[in-house]
Amino acid sequence: MATAPDRQSVSSFRAEREAGWLEFQALLDRVERRSPRALSEEELLLLPTLYRSTLSSLSVARAISLDAGLIAYLEALALRGYLFIYGVKEGIGKRIVRFFLADWPRAVQDLWRETWASFALLAIGAVAGYRLVAANPAWFDAIIPGELAGGRGPNASAEALRAMLYDGGGGQFLSGFAVMLFTHNAQISLLAFALGFALAVPTALLILMNGCLLGAFFQVYVAKGLGFELGGWLSIHGTTELFAITIAGAAGIRIGTRVAFPGGQTRLAAAARAGRVSATAILGVVVMLFVAGLLEGIGRQRITSDAVRYGIGATMLLLWLGYFYLLPRMTHGPR
Repeated sequence: MATAPDRQSVSSFRAEREAGWLEFQALLDRVERRSPRALSEEELLLLPTLYRSTLSSLSVARAISLDAGLIAYLEALALRGYLFIYGVKEGIGKRIVRFFLADWPRAVQDLWRETWASFALLAIGAVAGYRLVAANPAWFDAIIPGELAGGRGPNASAEALRAMLYDGGGGQFLSGFAVMLFTHNAQISLLAFALGFALAVPTALLILMNGCLLGAFFQVYVAKGLGFELGGWLSIHGTTELFAITIAGAAGIRIGTRVAFPGGQTRLAAAARAGRVSATAILGVVVMLFVAGLLEGIGRQRITSDAVRYGIGATMLLLWLGYFYLLPRMTHGPR
């Protein structure tokens, strides 16, 4: 029966190998305190050799049951070596660049089926909201909260509704409504993603309700002959916001459908895998909402030309489509 090694064998083991461990540790200390540039070319080439020697020592120490303290020291040293030699060495700047040039557009591209489903829900909700208010104006108050409507409902005059779209000088309501609308869309986006785990049902309902709100609001303006004008007013930043909501809905739908239909995986594993893609997409949605806020602040009250407003909205939509669906192919080739 094997017995624990005696003190002489432990001392002999350390004496034969400790110099290499200490040299490896000293090199890692210098790298971690400063940078790889702190080492000479010869020292950098020596690191993999010392790493393998440390792994060998760890293997032997475990095999002959040396003391736990020595094994713990070698494990920690080996882990530090692994992280330096094989770990990701990207700085924060490179990670940010990789997120915008690869990770985010790839994630959105991967969600293309769910994006179409989310867009369909938004469109169905818009048509439903429009038709409900057209059939009975009382539906407007049921669909749109009073603070969001701000008195701009079916009973508002055409002059009051037009003033909201073009009166940048007296724009206290205009600014307040814009901030409230932006906040509402941000909340919808984050909730659509966060509630996706519940088999995507809350996500679908949120997207439908947001579509209803949009349709109800449009019906009020169309009824007063201002539908085209409202579209231009919203398009400056609305294309970006609505695209962001659609992507957020797609992210929530991906998680929910993977939980409901995990395939050959466990539900937890399927949700975790879907969550990685969806989380990357939702981080980008935050960026889109920030861009939309900038567009609202810069242009909506200063630009009164309908043609220019629609032009900005169309340009932003084409830029987002190109970014998400063409850039990944241009920079990395087909998936």
